[in-house]
Amino acid sequence: MPYFKSRMRTYISESIGTFSLIFCGTGAMTINEVTGGDVTHVGIAITWGLIVMAMIYAFGEISGAHFNPAVTIAFAYAKKFEWKEVPKYILAQCFGAILASSLLLYLFPESEFLGGTIPSTDSIRAFILETLLTYFLMLVIINVSTGSKEIGTMAGIAIGGVVLLEAMFAGPITKASMNPARSLGPALVSGHWEHQWLYFVAPILGALLAVLTCKIVKSDNCCEEC
Repeated sequence: MPYFKSRMRTYISESIGTFSLIFCGTGAMTINEVTGGDVTHVGIAITWGLIVMAMIYAFGEISGAHFNPAVTIAFAYAKKFEWKEVPKYILAQCFGAILASSLLLYLFPESEFLGGTIPSTDSIRAFILETLLTYFLMLVIINVSTGSKEIGTMAGIAIGGVVLLEAMFAGPITKASMNPARSLGPALVSGHWEHQWLYFVAPILGALLAVLTCKIVKSDNCCEEC
């Protein structure tokens, strides 16, 4: 029973954390859409970075603060996380994302995209960019965490800073998703499924490539057992 309660806490933490990310991040994009640009692109990027940072500090010691199926899969591939927990984490993350987008739809029914990820370039270029963005993000994540817990007071700042940076320069092109759950929520609720395949595949590929790179340059850190 204590083990069951402990695992449930991690799943609930992943759901709440992902909900918070999507509600605030895509919420900023939604409010920017319905107000005609009051939040601004810079404001959106800052919102993403700050909410990621906040949720890492809130839940890092409980669930590891993945909030992202690509990160969870990459940690399992790196042997820093149990494969049997991957489906449960992903379900929790997707649930949180869908719930956040559903609430945004209720609050802002006039929004067409609800902060969805629609690229402004062709799908191949968007795929490459999303792969690289997630690659850079995962390189930082895997070097400031253990897979089950974030370590050090700088983890949230480092990861949140990368998210802010990438949202700042790549947001106008691909919306800088780097997260299949982040793309799933708005797509499912808004009905805009255009090019969504790349937002599910590219982040996972980018995260796995980051693990491979880490194994080459820092194998002692990237190949530890759970």
